[in-house]
Amino acid sequence: MQRIGVFVCHCGTNIAGTVDVSQVAEALSHEPGVVYSKDYTYMCSATGQGMLKDAIRDYNLTGVVICSCSPRMHENTFRKAAEQAGLNPFMLEIANIREQCSWVHKDMAIGTAKAIVLGRAAVAKVNLNAPLTSGETAVTKRALVIGGGIAGIQTALDIADAGFPVDIVEKKPTIGGKMAQLDKTFPTLDCAACILTPKMVEAQQNENITIYSYSEVEDVKGFVGNFDVKIRRKARYVDETKCTGCGLCTEKCPMKKVPNEFNLGMDSRHAVYIPFAQAVPKVATIDPNYCLKLKSGKCGLCSKVCSVGAIDYTQKDEIIEEKYGAIVVATGYNPISLDKFDEFAYSKSKDVISSLELERLMNAAGPTGGTLLRPSDGTHPHTVVFVQCVGSRCEANAEKGKEYCSKICCMYTAKHAMLIRDKYPDTDVYVFYIDVRTPGKNFDEFYRRAVEQYGVHYIKGMVGKVTPEDGKLKVQASDLLDNRQLKIDADMVVLAAAIEPDKSARPLATMLTASMDTNDFFTEAHPKLRPVESPTAGVFLSGVCQGPKDIPETVAQAGAAASKAIGLLCKDKLKNNACVAESNEMMCNGCSQCEKVCAYGAITYVDKEFRMPDRTTQVRRVASVNPAVCQGCGACASACPSGAMDLKGFKNDQILAEVDALCR
Repeated sequence: MQRIGVFVCHCGTNIAGTVDVSQVAEALSHEPGVVYSKDYTYMCSATGQGMLKDAIRDYNLTGVVICSCSPRMHENTFRKAAEQAGLNPFMLEIANIREQCSWVHKDMAIGTAKAIVLGRAAVAKVNLNAPLTSGETAVTKRALVIGGGIAGIQTALDIADAGFPVDIVEKKPTIGGKMAQLDKTFPTLDCAACILTPKMVEAQQNENITIYSYSEVEDVKGFVGNFDVKIRRKARYVDETKCTGCGLCTEKCPMKKVPNEFNLGMDSRHAVYIPFAQAVPKVATIDPNYCLKLKSGKCGLCSKVCSVGAIDYTQKDEIIEEKYGAIVVATGYNPISLDKFDEFAYSKSKDVISSLELERLMNAAGPTGGTLLRPSDGTHPHTVVFVQCVGSRCEANAEKGKEYCSKICCMYTAKHAMLIRDKYPDTDVYVFYIDVRTPGKNFDEFYRRAVEQYGVHYIKGMVGKVTPEDGKLKVQASDLLDNRQLKIDADMVVLAAAIEPDKSARPLATMLTASMDTNDFFTEAHPKLRPVESPTAGVFLSGVCQGPKDIPETVAQAGAAASKAIGLLCKDKLKNNACVAESNEMMCNGCSQCEKVCAYGAITYVDKEFRMPDRTTQVRRVASVNPAVCQGCGACASACPSGAMDLKGFKNDQILAEVDALCR
């Protein structure tokens, strides 16, 4: 029988407001094995930890139960304190009487009774706990950044500046992401390319950074400190080591009616192309869907004009296998599809555009050379209507849009309105909004400048319908403040589309065994204490893959993710999880079910010789667990049909003892 100490935390009024903590401590003092039971205001404080250490020494405790908040918050805190007092850290259990009890009950009698039951279950488990020891594994001192937008670039630069090699994997032919498509940035209205391009060049020139553009992560195995990653480098049909980026091949290519995705299909490019002038790497890419040579075997003109012989029509996809100690996800975002919003005539009129399309129209490198022209006839628009929250905050119709606020729309619309009014004072600008949200530094001042200095008409109300008629866009809307209906003849309508995670995020999360929310944003380990860490150890989050944010916030989070990755890479060795699977070889029937469900490749099968009761020998196929690879997820234990696979620290008898205690 163990000598167990029980400590019940008040957590201020978080627990004590709904649970009679002194009654819980008294009730648990009578449980089998308990020799000490006490309540205290804040167990996680230095005084509380000191109390824990003193009790372990004074009462010769062999096990400890802390009745407090979630083990996600302070399990490591209490385990370290126990270890400092000479107790094996895995002889400590936490009963979550805050999130699972006090926070979900209002009646003190019910909350107290449930807290006692939860504490009783933890005591029952500690009575069957055994000391565990963690092993160690070496750390691969190399980082992988998935995504080459501003978040990925900044993360890679910070890690590289700390002296660690880092690889950027970007699925497009160039790094830069969405920021490369912007004209100006808020709230300073400085040139997006002027900020981004030096970062792109710096990443390319940094000796610790390798850029795998036009590439995708295909497979991820392993665990924190030792990830095995397969990267598919798609065939460009151009030798990157030879191409000088002169652009002669793009000029001579006869196939020049290919929709230009960088300009969102508003103009055309050639089948061989460089996305934009400042592309990094500045290497041509041949689009196999449109190249005449690759499709029909004819043409080949780009190969003939290339003076350095960089064109290679035989090039194939290449698989690169690399080991990494840390992975940073920076997969970015995309505006949602506007096809479902027929009331705004997006699919009916070329003059109804998205905000990102407006960015390209106003950009000097865009399809119109920076001149704002109507896509339908190339004339100058004199009345522009902006519609806010298109697809954002759609609580009533989540299938059509997103329930969340996209955070950046109010500010980029104010930016667009100011730029139009500044460059074209003869253009009237109307902004229809639900609420104007300006939470960042100097953001509210920026919005007020649009109204007061530039004369933008902000109208609180909804646009009900946009109808193309006689070369105009008939906008029907409501003004909620004046309680009237409006009809505006607009030349152009701009829709502030919601943003959503890139489509690559969910399959990538599956490969990384990382968590996602219902909107496909990556879930952080803790929203306040660990905002850039994934619940999967060694995987960090950077930028909009974790949630909507603007450029300054993205860069700040990129630096935070980099610092966490650097902290990991600085270590020579990591302690393994002590709660790993183990196989009872006498019960194992060699069915391979556990091997199939293991996400980490920790289980293999070996032929082992057994001596039978009649003194004969028998060779059987049994499961063998590599404790350095096992992450203790428990999938194998639940899948094993014979009950041979068990999990240290969570053995069947320990779990059943908790169940029995709960049912008493």
